[in-house]
Amino acid sequence: MAKTTRQPIATSKPAKLANKAPAPTVKEVKKAIPKTTSEKVSKQEKHAPEEVVKKQKIENTDDKAEVSIEKKLIALYNLQQIDSQVDKIRIIRGELPLEVQDLEDEIAGLETRIDNFLQETMALDKSMAEKKNAIKDSQQLIKRYEEQQMNVRNNREYDSLTKEIEFQNLEIQLSEKRIREVQQTLENKKEEVEQYQKLLSDRKNDLDVKKNELDDIVAETEKEENDLIKKSEDNRKFIEERLIIAYTRIRKNARNGLAVVQIERDACGGCFNKIPPQHQLDIRMHKKIIVCEYCGRILVDDQIVDLVH
Repeated sequence: MAKTTRQPIATSKPAKLANKAPAPTVKEVKKAIPKTTSEKVSKQEKHAPEEVVKKQKIENTDDKAEVSIEKKLIALYNLQQIDSQVDKIRIIRGELPLEVQDLEDEIAGLETRIDNFLQETMALDKSMAEKKNAIKDSQQLIKRYEEQQMNVRNNREYDSLTKEIEFQNLEIQLSEKRIREVQQTLENKKEEVEQYQKLLSDRKNDLDVKKNELDDIVAETEKEENDLIKKSEDNRKFIEERLIIAYTRIRKNARNGLAVVQIERDACGGCFNKIPPQHQLDIRMHKKIIVCEYCGRILVDDQIVDLVH
């Protein structure tokens, strides 16, 4: 029996394998695998610090603004305390500076008045000298006219010379009258000048006494006052110019010189009007500078006062 050879059965499998796409690489497999929870968590941890830093920056900016306003309030209240101490020192001097100024003005007025009297006296003396010279001239003319009368040729010339002599006599009488008036005026001026000179001497003595008193007081308080003024200038450097202008204006208009006041018993420490609770809360927040609705003074709370003291 003859052997038959078995031939392999042809299938389509090799063809399918031949047409199949190549196997993916390791990198492609890793990309295709979805991210795990741990990787997500690590990514969140990576980005979380940036958000926290941004948030902290915003909070720090707000804190700086708050601290800035608080520092301004502290500087304003401290400036008010220093200026109030300077005011007290000047009150100790009392009215002496004004009295000294008044005496100096009065002395200057008296000296000017005396000087004017002296100038008027000189003018009167000059006028009196002119009148005396006019009398001499008239007397010389009368003497000449009388000599001419001795040589007249007719009555007409004699009458004319007689009228000239009478006229010169009237001029002499008028000049003598003016001289008497000037002499009386000079005597009155002299008496007034003596009175004013005496008054001037008294005022100068009073001025010396007042100046000595003022110098003694200034000597006692000058160093303290200069130190306070220097502190006041140093505090002004921390305050904006617009606040300094407002502070100066309020102090000028206030009778007691207070521009920054503390809240006392829920009321303004300057005008003593009640402050609404919401305003009191805003003042304690130190978010902005708040003024009294009634008097315009800058208001601070107990915390600012405690920080200054």
